[in-house]
Amino acid sequence: MMTRREALRMLAAGAALQLAPARMLAAMREARAVLGAKPGAAPRTLDAHQDATVRTMAEMILPRTETPGATDVGVAEFIDLMLTEWYDEPDRARFAKGLVDVDARTQALFARNFVDCAALQQGEILTVLGEEMMVAMQRRRELGLSDDIPAEKEEFYPMFRRLTLTAYYTSEVGATEELHFEIIPSSHDGCVQITTSEVTERE
Repeated sequence: MMTRREALRMLAAGAALQLAPARMLAAMREARAVLGAKPGAAPRTLDAHQDATVRTMAEMILPRTETPGATDVGVAEFIDLMLTEWYDEPDRARFAKGLVDVDARTQALFARNFVDCAALQQGEILTVLGEEMMVAMQRRRELGLSDDIPAEKEEFYPMFRRLTLTAYYTSEVGATEELHFEIIPSSHDGCVQITTSEVTERE
């Protein structure tokens, strides 16, 4: 049985996304079952305004279309859980500072906080943040540095996007409806013997 810390480590690093589809589905189900990360859970680290900002930003990145969006799969709850149980205080402070910067940008341009802006204005801010992230990545490549940045040096927006995408694509909905992974049984029986006839069929 996966421990709580193992589940947190796997999801914080996005390690589940690197597994083969069947193993990913099994691992993410177990990890989420261990953590109890569910939509609707009350935030423990984010305050009400921060939580609303996270929800709005995540939904802008992964909106509901013909498939569920970020809110539907509990992205904000996942982010709050990771901030609470995995990240240390400097990481949490950097994340909070990033949310303050998002509001500072919208205040400077539109005289209101991010959550109070129109969708087009919110999209403008996220576009700028995304462009800044890409410029920083390009600079690292020009210097011959890896794209893999240590967690303690990761800027807010790359951190936010990584958590958002990990939350979404390790949810069952994200994996099956977006990545089109095949659903597997909710239980897993290890060390199951395969008969000769089954081997023949697979060949």
